[in-house]
Amino acid sequence: MATTQAVLTPESNTTPAIVRVPAGDPSGAAWVAQYPTSSSVPDCVEPFKANLTAFIAALTAAGAAVSVAATLRPAQRAYLMHWCWSIVNANADPRTTPAMAGVNIAWVHTDSNGVYDAAASIAGAKAMVNAYGMQNLNTAPALNSKHISGLAVDMSIIWAGDLSINNKSGMAVVITSSPRTGMNADLHAVGATYGVIKYVGGSADVPHWSDNGH
Repeated sequence: MATTQAVLTPESNTTPAIVRVPAGDPSGAAWVAQYPTSSSVPDCVEPFKANLTAFIAALTAAGAAVSVAATLRPAQRAYLMHWCWSIVNANADPRTTPAMAGVNIAWVHTDSNGVYDAAASIAGAKAMVNAYGMQNLNTAPALNSKHISGLAVDMSIIWAGDLSINNKSGMAVVITSSPRTGMNADLHAVGATYGVIKYVGGSADVPHWSDNGH
């Protein structure tokens, strides 16, 4: 087969071509159903899984009520949670919010003329914050959260009266102090014996525990 060669030369018109990229789906509450977080303790990784299982068993045996809200979280969900919270609470600009591969969200909303609409963009992010239940969260969800690696749990813990709970060595610890919730410092000390550490940031993230407190 005969072949020919051609020399390609630039055209005189050097005006940049305009490529229109699909805008993606606008931010809003509908995104919250995407990339769901697990609330199953068995989805955590060892040894945190065994430690958390033992700690929750001790709490339950002592009469405390434990409700697990989140364990393993997809990185995509962490991205969405972090940036919607940051837009609403930390003045992050929707126009400069970084993209994440595979997450086709449009943080920027525009009006009927295609002009950036700041109010609508913030409203879309706020709808996500509300749908995620982050209205009272005082710190941005981490982009590299321990939840992503299966080493964290968000859980509520409550009890009435004194709580007599065994630490990991089997020694009974009687907690008479307040509050009678997961924010109790004496309970944090018991959890630490199991390798389940309360979030070091205090009330900024009330339900969060992990393998190292972060």
